[in-house]
Amino acid sequence: MNKILFVSSEAFPLIKTGGLGDVAGSLPRALQKRKQDVRLLLPGYRSVLAQIKQPHVVAETFHYGQRIRIVETLLPGTRVKTWLVDCPAAFDRPGNPYIAADGHDWHDNAFRFALFCQVAVDIALNRCNIGWHADLVHCNDWQTALVPALLDCYAQRPATVFTIHNMAYQGLFDKQTFFTLGLPHVLWHPGGVEFYDQFSFLKGGLAYSDYINTVSPTYAHEIQQPEFGYGLDGLLRHRSDRLSGILNGIDHDIWNPGNDLHIQYRYSPRTLKNKTLNKTELQTALRLPVDASIPMIGMISRMVEQKGFDTVLGALHELVQWPLQIVFLGNGLAYYQNALTEWAKHYPDKIHVRIGYDETLSHRIEAAADLYLMPSLFEPCGLNQLYSLRYGTLPVVRNVGGLADSVCDTNETSLANNTATGFIVTDNKPATLISTLQRALLYYRNPDVWRQLQVNAMNQDFSWQQSAEEYLDLYQQALENNPKRVA
Repeated sequence: MNKILFVSSEAFPLIKTGGLGDVAGSLPRALQKRKQDVRLLLPGYRSVLAQIKQPHVVAETFHYGQRIRIVETLLPGTRVKTWLVDCPAAFDRPGNPYIAADGHDWHDNAFRFALFCQVAVDIALNRCNIGWHADLVHCNDWQTALVPALLDCYAQRPATVFTIHNMAYQGLFDKQTFFTLGLPHVLWHPGGVEFYDQFSFLKGGLAYSDYINTVSPTYAHEIQQPEFGYGLDGLLRHRSDRLSGILNGIDHDIWNPGNDLHIQYRYSPRTLKNKTLNKTELQTALRLPVDASIPMIGMISRMVEQKGFDTVLGALHELVQWPLQIVFLGNGLAYYQNALTEWAKHYPDKIHVRIGYDETLSHRIEAAADLYLMPSLFEPCGLNQLYSLRYGTLPVVRNVGGLADSVCDTNETSLANNTATGFIVTDNKPATLISTLQRALLYYRNPDVWRQLQVNAMNQDFSWQQSAEEYLDLYQQALENNPKRVA
C-alpha cells in the first residue's frame, strides 16, 4: 500500500469548473479501491467549506503571515479522506475559484496557489504533525505545479508525478512575483521556473517532477510539438523519457443511462427505444418542436475558442437550413454566448441555448441527443465524448488529443468490424464540419446501421478501472526512480 497525496485545485462534487474536477473526484476513489492510502488535498474555497457540515480541524500551519487550518472531511459519496486548506485571505471569496466577477483572473492567484503548494509540501513531509507522510505526491495542472519544485529542494522527499490537463493554462506571472513570494532562489534559472524572464508555475511541475503525464497518449505526443507546446515543447522533448499519456476514465456510477436519476427514461443497448423518449421529453421541456424523427445535436462546453466555437458559428448558416435541432449548454466568452443566443432568437425551432452550467440538464442532453458536437482545436482528453459514447450519443469530433484516442470514425471498414463509434472532423473549417455532419445524417436515416453504431459506442469501456491500473504502474516507476527517496 502506497501513501498518495493527491493535490488538485478542484474535485467533483465539491468544486468543478472542468475536466480536472471530474478526474480529481474519481481517480482517488479508483485508487483507494486498489488498496492505496489516498488523501485528497483541495483549497478551502468558501463554497466548499459551506458544504462541510461538521468541519474537523486536524492541523495548523503558517505561510505568508497567514494562519492556515487543515480541515478534514470525506469527499461526498466516497470514503476518500479529504483535507481542505482553510485560509480566508486566499480562498474565502465568492464565485469561480480562478476568475473574478469581472471575467479576469483573481489579482492574487500567484499568492493563493503558492500558499496552497506550500501547505501541500508541509503535509507531504509530515511537518503539520498529522501523523501521515506521503510516499508519492500526485499534482495536477499549474495551480499545484510548484509542489514538485519545492519538494526538490529537500535532501529527502516523496516521489512526484505531475499531470498536465491542459497546456494552455500555465500560471505565468512576472519575475518580481517570484521574489515577492519568497520562493527558493535556487529555482530561478532557465532550467527551473524561469520562462523567458517570467515566472511559470507550470515549469515547476515539468522540470522537477520524477514523472510527467498527460491525459491521453496522443496529447502526450502533441505537446512535444510547437503547435501545442506553448513554448515548453523543448523541455517536454528533453524529458520525453519521463513523459507519458493515460486516457482519463469516467465514473460509470454517475454516467450510466441504465440508472441515471437525472433522466426520465433509463435505457441500455437493449432498450434504446427509451432514448427516443428522452429526446421528446427534452424537446417538450425546451419548447422545441416535438418530433422523435428530427436529429438532435448536443454540445455541452466552455464557450471558448479551444472548443471550436468559431467553426460551429461558421457552419450554422447552413445547419439551420436542415431538419435538425441543436442544444447548447455552457458559458464562457461573452462573444460566443451572445452570438449563439442571437442565433437561437432567430431560429427558436432549431436552436436552444442555455447559458450556465446545469449538471442535470447535461445528463438530459446526453440522453436525448443523437449526435454530440466537439470540434475542438485541441483537446487533451475530453470527457464529454466519453459520456456521449456511454449514452449512445455519437460524437462528432476533431482528430486531436483524447478525441483521436477514443472515437473511431465511421467508414466501410469500421462498420464491417463493429468498431465505428462516431465521426471525425479532419480540420477546423466550417465546410468540413458541415460535410461531416452530412455524412453522419446519412447514417442516421438508416435505423439498423444507426442502432449498431449506438451499440458499438455503448459497449466501449472507459471506466477508471484500466486508467487507475496505468496510474499505479506510473507511480511504481516514480517510486523506483526517485533520486531523493527516504532510505
